[in-house]
Amino acid sequence: MAQEAQISTERTHLISDPAKKPRQRYVQKDGKCNVHHGNVQETYRYLSDLFTTLVDLRWRLSLFIFTLVYVVNWLFFGFLWWLIALIRGDLVHGDEEGWTPCVENLNSFVSAFLFSIETETTIGYGYRVITEKCPEGIILLLVQAILGSIVNAMMVGCMFVKISQPKNRAETLMFSHKAVISVRDNKMCLMFRVGDLRNSHIVEASIRAKLIRSQQTKEGEFIPLNQTDINIGFDTGDDRLFLVSPLIISHEINEKSPFWEMSLAQMEKEEFEIVVILEGMVEATGMTCQARSSYLDTEVLWGYRFTPVLSLEKGFYEVDYNNFHDVYETNTPTCSAKELAVKHRDGALLPTLSLLSPEPKIVAILSESPTHSERKV
Repeated sequence: MAQEAQISTERTHLISDPAKKPRQRYVQKDGKCNVHHGNVQETYRYLSDLFTTLVDLRWRLSLFIFTLVYVVNWLFFGFLWWLIALIRGDLVHGDEEGWTPCVENLNSFVSAFLFSIETETTIGYGYRVITEKCPEGIILLLVQAILGSIVNAMMVGCMFVKISQPKNRAETLMFSHKAVISVRDNKMCLMFRVGDLRNSHIVEASIRAKLIRSQQTKEGEFIPLNQTDINIGFDTGDDRLFLVSPLIISHEINEKSPFWEMSLAQMEKEEFEIVVILEGMVEATGMTCQARSSYLDTEVLWGYRFTPVLSLEKGFYEVDYNNFHDVYETNTPTCSAKELAVKHRDGALLPTLSLLSPEPKIVAILSESPTHSERKV
């Protein structure tokens, strides 16, 4: 008998080293990028795209600017109405019989401010009205009406876009807390799970992944946080998802994979981060939505698979999200995917396939049954 090739199949491993120092994430678990832009000299670039700048502001700052813009606008035109009344002498002679003011019943700055609000918001209480013998007032009325419409369009537009931003839709897109490495169809695979909590689906959903780790070139150049593509089905179309129920996204560790020559022992020494990005259109609004998450090297489980969450009920399929993040142990070789492929190709792994068989009990029963030659004897 040929000697059986021995492949280490330690049951489970969490790729973590207690001696490792805590590392900063490039992307937080909730999808926020942990990058701050400092020493930006050309700050005028933010003003060149003022609308986007206003939309990107935090809510409390947006509401403050929203209120401030309107109040300043009303005060400015209120001051102009008061100035016209002051120059014409309406504030002094307004109550005299036979005097025609520019704006009736405008006798102070407060009344000018109220008239400015009524003009821009088109309230029109009817107490303060402009007269036809005031051409400068008519011109100011036209200017305020036009500028007021522009301010309304910009500020209301900012609020509408900010409220309808698809960022909130990403809150109901879930990523598993851990990624796992195990064998699928005799090939090492890196896997994680995604799910959508809403009944309204993400249209044209697609997913991609990046490996973030520092790298040093052959010439000695150090590249911090270098980004490398992780193929999760781009060439086969598996990256396009029909996300009705939770899906396990699989990356086959082959010759083009950055994990091709990494064994468990080697991976424990590596420091990396896997960033996953899920994109698609919101079915209800048609706006593009993006959800992100990441997995540090300490959040990758070696020798695990995800617990099934889909069950068939009477007339429908049911998803149990209590098990969404759950995993279970499975026998997995600790060698690299390259070494595993070589042993498969050489046929050296055939005697040990029972370690990875999904039905070990059946194999054991068949091995206990007498062979055809034994029955003959």
